[in-house]
Amino acid sequence: MGERCGWCGIDPVYVTYHDTEWGVPERDGRALYEKLILDGFQAGLSWITILKKREAFRAAFAGFDPEVIAGWGEADVARLLADPGIVRHRGKIEAAIGNARAWTEIEAREGFAEFLWRHVDGQPVQNRFATLAEVPTETPLSRQLSKELRAAGFRFCGPTITYAFMQAVGMVNDHLVTCPRHDAVAALG
Repeated sequence: MGERCGWCGIDPVYVTYHDTEWGVPERDGRALYEKLILDGFQAGLSWITILKKREAFRAAFAGFDPEVIAGWGEADVARLLADPGIVRHRGKIEAAIGNARAWTEIEAREGFAEFLWRHVDGQPVQNRFATLAEVPTETPLSRQLSKELRAAGFRFCGPTITYAFMQAVGMVNDHLVTCPRHDAVAALG
């Protein structure tokens, strides 16, 4: 058995995330919204910070129900800015609310999951990287998806955030080939 992807380290929260969630194809529109919002909150921070606050985020953001969040206003922004359990950044909080509104439009038109997964023809891209140095931080595909998300009204979804999101939700399999999760995740595609 090979070693886990080097980014995951030994923190039990990170190991569990790596071993059970990262790279597993997600096709639920609400869960995809949650992950995209959390990836946006991660900008400038470490992912472990967000993972350790994820349950507080879920509580503060109504279980990441975009249909609920889409109706929020300034009072909700103020409430969230006062919540020590989450990352208190006005721009990211306002983006999460605006992104929920954009999500509802895409969901009604074609389904948010379908909107995302059509970028990879419905099937995860199976990369075969041997080292972390080979894994890109963005790709032409993440730049295209970022552009389309922004055109739909999303914020905090630049090509680097979008690529990290694509990795997390299994649109691309970037587990290293030496990682025991690579083949297991590939089989889920």
